[in-house]
Amino acid sequence: MNDSFEIIFKKLNKVIENSSSKYYHYPVAAILECTDGTLYSGVNIETSSPGAGICAERCAVFYAMANGFRKEHFKRIYLFNKTENIITPCYVCRQALNDYCNPDLEIVSFNIVGESKMYRLGDLLIESFEEGSLK
Repeated sequence: MNDSFEIIFKKLNKVIENSSSKYYHYPVAAILECTDGTLYSGVNIETSSPGAGICAERCAVFYAMANGFRKEHFKRIYLFNKTENIITPCYVCRQALNDYCNPDLEIVSFNIVGESKMYRLGDLLIESFEEGSLK
């Protein structure tokens, strides 16, 4: 693991403690890195009505957007969960990422032991529904 990924991995381990995953018991953390180096963190927050909660990825992206950042500012999003699995964004998050991020956004996912895998958003969005689909 390179030094910058090691620093992010440590941050993700702290951020994940803020997850509220009392129903599915599957905490997830995300950190969105902007082109200027600003980091926005997010966690999954579950409610008793699953559709009313939010995933870590959308939490981080929407937090950045609430602070004035937009897709041209988003460089990479890091994901972390406390299992040995390497996760990818769920399909609701993929849709939000598709709408608010560029297809070259890097997605780096870590598991509990620090193993990681990198994806490109566009590679996870085969035949996606997007703004142009509404015309």
